[in-house]
Amino acid sequence: MMCLRVLSPGLMTTVQDEGRFGYLDYGVPREGALDLFSASLANTLVGNASGEAVLELTITGPRMEMLSDADIAFTGADMEMTVNGERAEPWRSLRVTRGDIIRISRAMHGCRSYLAVTGGFDVPVVMGSRSTYLKGRIGGIEGRALVKGDELKRGEGPLLAGMRHVVPREARPAFPSRVTLRTIPGPQDDAFSSSLDIFFSSSYEVTPASDRMGCRLRGPALRHDHGVAESIISEPIVPGSVQVPADGQPIILLMGQTAGGYAKVATIISADIPKVAQIRPGDTVRFKSVGLEEAHVAFRDYMTRWNDLVTRISRSP
Repeated sequence: MMCLRVLSPGLMTTVQDEGRFGYLDYGVPREGALDLFSASLANTLVGNASGEAVLELTITGPRMEMLSDADIAFTGADMEMTVNGERAEPWRSLRVTRGDIIRISRAMHGCRSYLAVTGGFDVPVVMGSRSTYLKGRIGGIEGRALVKGDELKRGEGPLLAGMRHVVPREARPAFPSRVTLRTIPGPQDDAFSSSLDIFFSSSYEVTPASDRMGCRLRGPALRHDHGVAESIISEPIVPGSVQVPADGQPIILLMGQTAGGYAKVATIISADIPKVAQIRPGDTVRFKSVGLEEAHVAFRDYMTRWNDLVTRISRSP
């Protein structure tokens, strides 16, 4: 069923789901929504499974015309959404009808927002996922960001009956401009023994060169120990790896690559990846060293929080 038409695409709007798994050895990265917490809750609010395809909006959202009736939900960064000029509250389901005009403005706080629709966005499945891989030009709409005139279908799914679904205000994440990220040193922290104190005691500014592939930082340079090569044999990377190129300015790797040839001073813990997804140019970042056990506890707490919210939303009238 045709769902919506793009009247204005915003800065960077792509179709994303939970990601593409099992193709790293072919050089195809996972991709998927960077802030899975917000994206999954958007799906839950409209009655979808958590992994259905959503729209990921970066900094500035699109303007769209609805081509059919649907339930929608808008989560993530603090962007204002209006329907036919009337403000619509985020983090809750909303019924829209054919002909409605949806406009999503520039983010005041945070970087990325997510728009879910009844049945999920129905684009071709490529390698098990609908996610857009921009560098590889696959997934989503022709492997690219949305442009004016694009029309998207939605999958089959019933409209919600009864009351709207809502994420309680106290459960909605905040998006501060100063963020502390918990990290585990390594895997090549031994190459920076003379710079580790600098890394964990300094603030870094997010630069405009940041994108879905990586969050580029500006601050005190990290120097490799004397005699240690600035590059290494390329090896697999994971989202959250903090690599240090020759200029000494850290880069938090996100999606879009499978291997890297620079030493990595630390790795952001899984529970804090959604925070990385929401930092924006001009924000400041600090790093806190934690152990593996603390990282495991944080991840269990993160999953418990997410599961509890899904259960509460799904059981609401």
